[in-house]
Amino acid sequence: MDPETGAVDQPEGGDPLAVPDNMPSLDATVLLADSAQVADGKLYILGGGLTVIGPRPQPVGIALRIQVPWDRANISHEWVLELLDEDGRTVVAGNEKPVVVRGRFEAGRPAGLRAGTPLNVPLAINFATLPLQPGRGYTWRLSIDGETRNNWRAGFSVRAPKPQS
Repeated sequence: MDPETGAVDQPEGGDPLAVPDNMPSLDATVLLADSAQVADGKLYILGGGLTVIGPRPQPVGIALRIQVPWDRANISHEWVLELLDEDGRTVVAGNEKPVVVRGRFEAGRPAGLRAGTPLNVPLAINFATLPLQPGRGYTWRLSIDGETRNNWRAGFSVRAPKPQS
């Protein structure tokens, strides 16, 4: 990469839109909450850090903060958030559709931002209820451009119902 212009060197005959292997990678934080909201570029989280919910159905939110390195600005990325059961299988809703949310993002460099500053992309996804079984464990798994990491997950369990006396 040219330090003055920020232009990325491309191998001869290479795809000019391809991201070189030596570019800094994206990072992300996934947090389960009662609800989440994005306003004015900020992530607002209510009841964040849940690891146990239920046993009755309840609304839940997933707060995502994707950190884009300075050198990866103005590049379109695809993200996928899927709900997995404790066996690693995608959870399906009553309509037999997988519980998966998809989207795209592109972080732009705001004017006046110091060179090298990472760029944050806040996302909030909320569900009224989810098809969850009491007494089981689940994981939200984020992937970006087909890549995922262990810390791009939020695991939680659903309380078993209290025994009737």
